[in-house]
Amino acid sequence: MKSRRSFLFAGGAAVAALAAVSRWPKLAVAQANAGKPAASFEFTRTDAQWHQLLTPAQYSVLRDEGTERPYTSPLNDEHRSGVFACAGCQLNLFSSRTKFDSHTGWPSFWAPLDHAVATRDDSSFGMSRTEVHCRRCGGHLGHVFDDGPKPTGLRYCMNGLAMSFTPAAT
Repeated sequence: MKSRRSFLFAGGAAVAALAAVSRWPKLAVAQANAGKPAASFEFTRTDAQWHQLLTPAQYSVLRDEGTERPYTSPLNDEHRSGVFACAGCQLNLFSSRTKFDSHTGWPSFWAPLDHAVATRDDSSFGMSRTEVHCRRCGGHLGHVFDDGPKPTGLRYCMNGLAMSFTPAAT
Protein backbone atom coordinates (compact mmCIF):
# COMPACT_ATOMS: atom_id res chain seq x y z
CA MET A 1 0.00 0.00 0.00
CA LYS A 2 1.29 3.43 -0.88
CA SER A 3 1.53 6.04 1.80
CA ARG A 4 -0.16 9.40 1.47
CA ARG A 5 3.25 11.07 1.23
CA SER A 6 4.34 8.97 -1.78
CA PHE A 7 0.96 9.58 -3.41
CA LEU A 8 1.29 13.35 -2.95
CA PHE A 9 4.89 13.29 -4.19
CA ALA A 10 3.87 11.41 -7.35
CA GLY A 11 0.98 13.84 -7.92
CA GLY A 12 3.29 16.82 -7.49
CA ALA A 13 5.77 15.36 -9.96
CA ALA A 14 2.96 14.83 -12.48
CA VAL A 15 1.82 18.46 -12.10
CA ALA A 16 5.40 19.68 -12.57
CA ALA A 17 5.77 17.53 -15.70
CA LEU A 18 2.52 18.88 -17.13
CA ALA A 19 3.62 22.43 -16.45
CA ALA A 20 6.92 21.82 -18.22
CA VAL A 21 5.23 20.23 -21.22
CA SER A 22 2.69 23.05 -21.50
CA ARG A 23 5.56 25.55 -21.65
CA TRP A 24 7.52 23.50 -24.23
CA PRO A 25 6.22 25.29 -27.37
CA LYS A 26 7.20 28.74 -26.07
CA LEU A 27 10.55 27.43 -24.82
CA ALA A 28 11.23 25.78 -28.17
CA VAL A 29 10.35 28.99 -30.02
CA ALA A 30 12.57 31.01 -27.69
CA GLN A 31 15.43 28.58 -28.22
CA ALA A 32 14.87 28.50 -31.98
CA ASN A 33 14.91 32.30 -32.11
CA ALA A 34 17.95 32.65 -29.87
CA GLY A 35 20.79 34.09 -31.88
CA LYS A 36 18.61 34.95 -34.88
CA PRO A 37 19.04 38.55 -35.93
CA ALA A 38 15.96 40.70 -35.49
CA ALA A 39 14.46 41.30 -38.89
CA SER A 40 12.96 44.61 -39.86
CA PHE A 41 9.71 44.70 -41.74
CA GLU A 42 7.85 47.50 -43.49
CA PHE A 43 4.67 46.87 -41.44
CA THR A 44 5.48 46.98 -37.73
CA ARG A 45 3.50 47.20 -34.52
CA THR A 46 4.40 47.15 -30.86
CA ASP A 47 3.57 43.99 -28.95
CA ALA A 48 0.63 45.79 -27.31
CA GLN A 49 -0.66 46.88 -30.73
CA TRP A 50 -0.39 43.31 -32.06
CA HIS A 51 -2.42 42.11 -29.06
CA GLN A 52 -5.12 44.71 -29.86
CA LEU A 53 -5.13 43.92 -33.59
CA LEU A 54 -5.22 40.12 -33.38
CA THR A 55 -7.32 37.58 -31.51
CA PRO A 56 -5.40 35.59 -28.88
CA ALA A 57 -5.32 32.58 -31.23
CA GLN A 58 -4.08 34.68 -34.16
CA TYR A 59 -1.42 36.26 -31.94
CA SER A 60 -0.24 32.80 -30.87
CA VAL A 61 0.26 31.74 -34.49
CA LEU A 62 1.45 34.96 -36.14
CA ARG A 63 3.64 36.42 -33.39
CA ASP A 64 4.60 33.39 -31.22
CA GLU A 65 4.96 30.91 -34.13
CA GLY A 66 2.23 28.65 -32.80
CA THR A 67 0.22 26.12 -34.80
CA GLU A 68 -3.53 25.74 -34.90
CA ARG A 69 -5.06 22.30 -34.47
CA PRO A 70 -5.59 20.51 -37.79
CA TYR A 71 -9.05 20.58 -39.37
CA THR A 72 -10.15 23.56 -37.25
CA SER A 73 -9.82 26.37 -39.79
CA PRO A 74 -12.77 27.27 -42.01
CA LEU A 75 -10.19 28.26 -44.64
CA ASN A 76 -9.26 24.61 -45.01
CA ASP A 77 -12.64 24.08 -46.67
CA GLU A 78 -12.66 27.38 -48.61
CA HIS A 79 -13.04 26.53 -52.31
CA ARG A 80 -14.25 29.80 -53.84
CA SER A 81 -12.09 31.88 -56.18
CA GLY A 82 -10.27 34.62 -54.34
CA VAL A 83 -7.18 35.64 -52.43
CA PHE A 84 -5.79 34.60 -49.05
CA ALA A 85 -4.10 37.49 -47.20
CA CYS A 86 -2.03 37.88 -44.04
CA ALA A 87 -4.31 38.38 -41.02
CA GLY A 88 -1.70 40.71 -39.53
CA CYS A 89 -1.11 43.21 -42.34
CA GLN A 90 -3.54 42.18 -45.11
CA LEU A 91 -0.80 41.53 -47.68
CA ASN A 92 -2.13 39.18 -50.36
CA LEU A 93 -0.27 35.87 -49.99
CA PHE A 94 -1.89 33.08 -52.01
CA SER A 95 -4.34 32.76 -54.87
CA SER A 96 -7.13 30.21 -54.62
CA ARG A 97 -5.86 28.88 -57.98
CA THR A 98 -2.85 27.35 -56.18
CA LYS A 99 -4.82 25.87 -53.25
CA PHE A 100 -5.19 22.10 -53.02
CA ASP A 101 -6.43 19.54 -50.51
CA SER A 102 -3.33 18.05 -48.92
CA HIS A 103 -5.38 15.95 -46.44
CA THR A 104 -3.20 17.36 -43.64
CA GLY A 105 -5.86 19.50 -41.98
CA TRP A 106 -4.37 22.87 -42.90
CA PRO A 107 -4.92 25.09 -45.95
CA SER A 108 -2.24 24.13 -48.48
CA PHE A 109 -0.94 25.82 -51.60
CA TRP A 110 1.61 24.85 -54.23
CA ALA A 111 2.87 28.44 -54.71
CA PRO A 112 2.58 31.86 -53.04
CA LEU A 113 1.97 35.10 -54.90
CA ASP A 114 5.10 36.89 -56.09
CA HIS A 115 6.96 38.78 -53.34
CA ALA A 116 4.43 37.74 -50.68
CA VAL A 117 6.32 35.39 -48.37
CA ALA A 118 9.82 34.82 -47.09
CA THR A 119 11.34 31.71 -45.55
CA ARG A 120 13.95 30.77 -42.99
CA ASP A 121 15.32 27.58 -41.48
CA ASP A 122 13.39 26.32 -38.46
CA SER A 123 15.04 23.74 -36.21
CA SER A 124 12.54 23.91 -33.35
CA PHE A 125 11.26 20.68 -31.79
CA GLY A 126 14.35 18.81 -33.00
CA MET A 127 13.21 18.95 -36.64
CA SER A 128 14.65 20.66 -39.68
CA ARG A 129 11.92 22.53 -41.54
CA THR A 130 11.46 25.70 -43.56
CA GLU A 131 9.29 28.31 -41.90
CA VAL A 132 7.15 30.58 -44.07
CA HIS A 133 6.35 34.09 -42.90
CA CYS A 134 4.75 37.21 -44.35
CA ARG A 135 7.45 39.27 -46.01
CA ARG A 136 5.76 42.56 -45.01
CA CYS A 137 5.05 42.06 -41.26
CA GLY A 138 7.04 38.92 -40.44
CA GLY A 139 3.97 37.03 -39.21
CA HIS A 140 4.45 33.26 -38.96
CA LEU A 141 2.24 31.51 -41.53
CA GLY A 142 3.36 27.88 -41.44
CA HIS A 143 5.95 25.72 -43.20
CA VAL A 144 6.80 24.64 -46.73
CA PHE A 145 7.56 21.03 -47.64
CA ASP A 146 8.75 19.35 -50.84
CA ASP A 147 5.89 16.84 -51.09
CA GLY A 148 3.36 18.96 -52.98
CA PRO A 149 1.77 18.59 -56.41
CA LYS A 150 3.05 19.75 -59.78
CA PRO A 151 4.08 22.15 -61.11
CA THR A 152 6.25 23.18 -58.11
CA GLY A 153 6.26 20.01 -56.02
CA LEU A 154 5.90 22.24 -52.95
CA ARG A 155 3.29 22.22 -50.18
CA TYR A 156 2.88 25.50 -48.37
CA CYS A 157 1.11 24.22 -45.26
CA MET A 158 -0.43 27.36 -43.73
CA ASN A 159 -2.29 28.13 -40.54
CA GLY A 160 -5.77 29.36 -41.38
CA LEU A 161 -5.65 31.66 -38.33
CA ALA A 162 -2.77 33.50 -39.98
CA MET A 163 -4.84 34.41 -43.03
CA SER A 164 -8.06 36.02 -44.15
CA PHE A 165 -9.93 35.26 -47.38
CA THR A 166 -11.44 37.69 -49.86
CA PRO A 167 -13.64 36.10 -52.53
CA ALA A 168 -13.16 37.24 -56.14
CA ALA A 169 -15.66 39.77 -57.44
CA THR A 170 -18.35 38.12 -59.53
